Amino acid sequence: MRQPAPSGHTDPARPVPIGVSPLRNPQQSVLQSAIETRDLAVETRMQSRSPLYLLERSDVGVVQLDRELTVVAMNSFARRALPVEDKQPFEKMVLSFHPERSVAKVKFLLDQAECPVSNPPPMTMIINIPERVLLIKVTKLSDLRGETAGYTLIFYDITELVSGDEPAALKPQAKRQLQKIPTVSQNRIVLVDVDSVSHIRAEGHYTWVSTAQGASFSNLNISDLAERLDGASFLRIHRSYLANLNFAEQIVRDEGKVSLKLRGESNALPVARASVPRLLEQLGITEIDALRS
Repeated sequence: MRQPAPSGHTDPARPVPIGVSPLRNPQQSVLQSAIETRDLAVETRMQSRSPLYLLERSDVGVVQLDRELTVVAMNSFARRALPVEDKQPFEKMVLSFHPERSVAKVKFLLDQAECPVSNPPPMTMIINIPERVLLIKVTKLSDLRGETAGYTLIFYDITELVSGDEPAALKPQAKRQLQKIPTVSQNRIVLVDVDSVSHIRAEGHYTWVSTAQGASFSNLNISDLAERLDGASFLRIHRSYLANLNFAEQIVRDEGKVSLKLRGESNALPVARASVPRLLEQLGITEIDALRS
């Protein structure tokens, strides 16, 4: 005669009714609940940092320009995000109140809006009041006859998407650090992880961001990037180059000139004379050691 199963255990020979779960050890229940809570927290955190999630919950800034590029209207978010009180942009030409280094970018956007066949990718810009990263698109408006009636400038604030978790307000003396660099590829914005970047090369007001997969175009300038990348890893070794020292392999001296060889790069990068001491210091090399090499 079969003995009844001990309390807290199911009889393996007796089927469990549908809809009734076998009894579990209380410790197993607590552990399972903790695992489920952890997984849910991780999933929620990942979703909250995803580009789609952040864009879906982001406000859209809209600025209306007339055919002479004069600011005539903007929505409430644009009024909050832009330095309206300081610049007083209404009834002024849109180029007149931008910083000098941003004028070429804004003009490029407006020129692209005139092209009837191209579909230019959005432009990324960093504005300094406040420290925000904006993703901007300009489109031309036409009247019944097809003539230019004005322009609409639309922007997203993508600061949370490309920056670190710690707000700049907690570090008032520091610029907000970027964790991803917005680059352009085939009419798309591609966010490149900072840790994968070996170096950045300036080209006018723009930059080329190099990784193991190749170089990507970014319309952020090298000065803005230098201020917002981790100074412990990235160093402005030359007016045209920003190097990730985690990729450093060799320091080369040739006829009085210094260059830096990075892992995965066939050509060494030039190092300005004024940047040599800082480079050696960050790599833990004394000037005497460098001269011996």
